[in-house]
Amino acid sequence: MSTLARSTPRPGLLVRTGAAVRGEWTRLTAAPARELRAHGPMAIPLTLCAVLLSLGFWLAWRTSWGGDVVRVLGGVSAGIPLPLALLRTPVSLFVPAPDLPVWGALIQVLILFGLAELDLGARRTLVIAYVATLSGTLAARVMVGLGPDHLLGIDAHQGDIMDTGPSAAVVGLVVCIAMVRRAPILFVGVWALMIAEVVVKPNLAGREHIAAMTGVTLCTGVYLIRRHRRDLEGSSPRKVS
Repeated sequence: MSTLARSTPRPGLLVRTGAAVRGEWTRLTAAPARELRAHGPMAIPLTLCAVLLSLGFWLAWRTSWGGDVVRVLGGVSAGIPLPLALLRTPVSLFVPAPDLPVWGALIQVLILFGLAELDLGARRTLVIAYVATLSGTLAARVMVGLGPDHLLGIDAHQGDIMDTGPSAAVVGLVVCIAMVRRAPILFVGVWALMIAEVVVKPNLAGREHIAAMTGVTLCTGVYLIRRHRRDLEGSSPRKVS
């Protein structure tokens, strides 16, 4: 007697998407959460220093003498000489824009720098943050040089806008974490949000975010390809002479 096999219905799109999001969330947060529970704030010294530096520079902006000091140490714009911009770029990463709410920047640094430090380590986190910030800074100079008549260009007066803050580093860290931990939903989502920001509100900051993400994506892609090749070479059987 033959029986008819009943096919199991496939879960709906929302169910599959929810499961994929939960899977990514677990991969991204499980190990960092264990590390944070085991060692507490001592597990994220770089992040805590970054938060304190950002808060200190923001407070300095509010004083008559502090603003000049912050501008000399980390004041970057597309209009200043390139050597000076390169010298100030590492500090500019921790200098919040004086005209924006500082708490948003501090929360971004605490969460994203903290996650990256727990997941990738302090040294890699700092390198990635610098690559993202430098990519945005250099891209701004290129866009000013192209001028408003070019598709990718901007007005020359935007070269005088103060170009500081951790936002480029934050989006760069998100992209890197998504690539290293194989989180395609996060990767695509961040790119979609940043592109939508540029389309809806075209400004220098949004374009710099795209440049920062592009720089980090290329560098991380090269690193992952080289690591994959090393793994293949290490796992291949050696010939016995």
